[in-house]
Amino acid sequence: MQVKTQKETDKQLRDAVLQQIDWKPEITSKHISASAEDGAVTLTGFVHTYFEKFAAEEAAKSVYGVRALANDIEVKPATTRTDPEIAHDIVNAMKVDINVPDNRIKVSVRNGFVTVDGKVDWRFQRDAAESCLKSISGVRAVTNNIEVVPKASASQVKTKIEDALRRSAEVDARRIGVSAHGSTVTLHGNVRSWIEKQAAERAAWAAPGVSLVVDHIAVVP
Repeated sequence: MQVKTQKETDKQLRDAVLQQIDWKPEITSKHISASAEDGAVTLTGFVHTYFEKFAAEEAAKSVYGVRALANDIEVKPATTRTDPEIAHDIVNAMKVDINVPDNRIKVSVRNGFVTVDGKVDWRFQRDAAESCLKSISGVRAVTNNIEVVPKASASQVKTKIEDALRRSAEVDARRIGVSAHGSTVTLHGNVRSWIEKQAAERAAWAAPGVSLVVDHIAVVP
């Protein structure tokens, strides 16, 4: 039985990532490249929308064997839009999203690079605010500085996350450890796929009072 070399394995992983990106109908760009080295994948090239860049990243993460990912894809909008036009569309998108407390969030745009600031009570509100930006034409990159304001003790946070992990069908809770200090949660252990890693992180962020999740979970296929 012939053992595959690391170079052959890297090539197979790169090809699988590119095939998965090509499989997604929402990704129309034909200018995306990928490289792989020992499970670490880097995406390069360019797309016309921030949404496509995000979709390519999610597609790559879903491929079995991906242990780390760097998304260096550049957004080159097909049409030129002014910063005030982009900011106006973002503010309107946040106003109609019931998950976004838009009165607590500030938006700034410079050359298509968007920064959002503010304070919210829950992680899903922070994520919802960023999601509003993905479909806005002209957005090139996003910096999300929104803070989650803590509302629970460290021990309560730790218990709630451990209970959530045990309930999850996507995560083997026995392989994951949880520690909490103030409003910061640290996850450690190992999982078999990036999807499982993300599920564990989502469970941590869903606990009330979590303002930061430090994810030290390793992906070991």
